[in-house]
Amino acid sequence: MKECKLRKLQIGDVTLDNNIILAPMAGVTDLPFRLLCAQAGAGMVCMEMISAKALHYHNKNTDALLEIHPKEGKVSLQLFGSDPDIVSEMAKRIEERPFSILDLNMGCPVPKVVKNGEGCALMKDPVLAGRIIEKTVRALHKPVTVKIRKGFDENCINAPELAHIAQESGAAAVAVHGRTREQYYSGRADWDSIRRVKETVRIPVIGNGDVTDGESARRLMEETGCDGVMVGRAARGNPWLFQQIGVYLETGEIPEKPTAAMVKETVLRHTALQIAYKGESMGVREMRKHVSWYTAGYPHSARIRQLVNQAESLEELKETMDILWQ
Repeated sequence: MKECKLRKLQIGDVTLDNNIILAPMAGVTDLPFRLLCAQAGAGMVCMEMISAKALHYHNKNTDALLEIHPKEGKVSLQLFGSDPDIVSEMAKRIEERPFSILDLNMGCPVPKVVKNGEGCALMKDPVLAGRIIEKTVRALHKPVTVKIRKGFDENCINAPELAHIAQESGAAAVAVHGRTREQYYSGRADWDSIRRVKETVRIPVIGNGDVTDGESARRLMEETGCDGVMVGRAARGNPWLFQQIGVYLETGEIPEKPTAAMVKETVLRHTALQIAYKGESMGVREMRKHVSWYTAGYPHSARIRQLVNQAESLEELKETMDILWQ
């Protein structure tokens, strides 16, 4: 097993400053949140997944999803789709945008995505998955990675096979979520499935599932031999997590939980970023879910959530935080 320390990670010709990565999450990893996580020490941040078909048909709602800020550092742009021609052509169309890596989503469990033969449905069709990967790799100069799951269901556990196909099709790395599509995000992640992928391929393997702190990140790397760790739901309302994992991997010390004052300051900074990119009305509405994540486990959190859910402006949100968190 490799020494479980914070270290640089090479993906194709791209070098990440460290091997702790923000996972792509629809409705969460927008530009403002990615900026906060990058500033907190994430080695790479992943964008919300984007439909190749939506790009193909010039859907105007995808324009905002494609925006990237120079201070985000290394960024992974994730596409999903089931047509090799459309996926590869759209990847080529957007290649000049300032992302570092293009990721192909073959792990999304959402019904409307799976019903279209996209996302995790591709794990049931390894031949098509390979065609999509190969054609996209040939279309781009940037590295292409693939995100998969343990399998589609308990009758289709084939992450090692898909990872090998990805490697042979030219993928520069593979991220593995240790749950099946049928599990969604319930139950414990099967880290042994990540270990089997690592034993199968030569390209970097990024483990995903049940990483909530530095200790779990270290155990995941120890037990699977994976080259990097992808952090998803535990980062919601907790961008400091990347710094905390880094400190733990470097020193073995467990950093203290952020104070209420730190949380308040970050909520207001996050809100300002949301407003800057989405306008006050939408930005404040977007912050309602984030505030519920930020304040979970702190005093007055239930009351804060109740009041913030009624806030319509930055001033109203700020007043709520000021009243309850002096």
